Amino acid sequence: MSEWLSREEALERLRVRPQTLYAYVSRGRIGMRPDRDDPRRSQYRADDIAALATRRARGRSPSAIAESAIAWGEPSIVTSVSTVWHGHLIYRGRDAAALSDHATLEETAGLLWALPRPVRFETPSPDAARQIGRAPAFAQLALLAGQARPSLGRSAASLCADAAHAIGVLAGALGAVAGPEPVHRRLARGWSVDDDGAEAIRRALVLLADHELNASTFAARVAASTGASPAACLLAGLATLSGPRHGGAGEAVMQLAEDAASHGSDAAIRRWLGHDRPLPGFGHQLYPEGDPRATAIDNNDETLRSLETAAIAATGAPANIDFALAVLTRGLGLPRDAPFQLFALGRSVGWAAHMVEQIVSGSIIRPRGRYEGLLT
Repeated sequence: MSEWLSREEALERLRVRPQTLYAYVSRGRIGMRPDRDDPRRSQYRADDIAALATRRARGRSPSAIAESAIAWGEPSIVTSVSTVWHGHLIYRGRDAAALSDHATLEETAGLLWALPRPVRFETPSPDAARQIGRAPAFAQLALLAGQARPSLGRSAASLCADAAHAIGVLAGALGAVAGPEPVHRRLARGWSVDDDGAEAIRRALVLLADHELNASTFAARVAASTGASPAACLLAGLATLSGPRHGGAGEAVMQLAEDAASHGSDAAIRRWLGHDRPLPGFGHQLYPEGDPRATAIDNNDETLRSLETAAIAATGAPANIDFALAVLTRGLGLPRDAPFQLFALGRSVGWAAHMVEQIVSGSIIRPRGRYEGLLT
């Protein structure tokens, strides 16, 4: 019978950071199961850890090390913007969940952009026939990107100013009305949400502002490393975010929630798992003990409370931020695409922070491919 270790025991035997342990689990190199005494915690297969520790002691080739860094591996880019540490999301030394208790997205941008004051995101006055949503957001950023100056040789202050303008335009395309208020209140007014709903939107935007080197942020940094304009860097991030394995996951979570409302939570979960589909909105490699961003958002939706309980019982995986955004969307009666729109607006602040950091570093991101094809 296999021996199972706690997270602390696994980290001690491997002598790695939690992120590395979770990466091994996500790649199937270490077996994981919920702790039978406390399903909120995880246990790790001791045999897998022993074998991996032996291989680590023997060393790895440079090419193998580089390849493993691409997918949930060891950190590959030095950054001061954010990290995930011991189950907490940290923005420049501040706990993001605690920050979301009071901060606005403008104040969070000031922190992540290393500025002495909050940032202003001014939304242009819209035309009467303005359309809002995902497609106009892409179109508006693309228009800015096509007209903007490259970023090379410019000061951080100039880059931040361009980024703030682009995010204001993005906010307008996603539904925020023009005005002097913080962007969460302007977005709430655009969506006809009351003051309590505006506060929930504020919290979500802060929690979404950054998440270290996720796929969309890496794409934004790659664009920045070439000298692309701030608007082009944001567009690269937005395009990557749209994928169903990233910010586009909200669509699948909304579908799961609708299935639960129509057929019951247990039946919906059996239906998804029966089609060999992982449950969207549950589990995260960096948060095996639970996503702190999700727990910071209240779940007052009876259907989704039932779904969450049933999903945890079936899989042992706690809810993540995608599920929390579905909770927010249903609870406030927001547009169906609101999870993606909130993700895009909040995360644009992080893309901009990483864009500036990458440009100031002066380096280009250009990995090599490990060719396995034919040679003539």
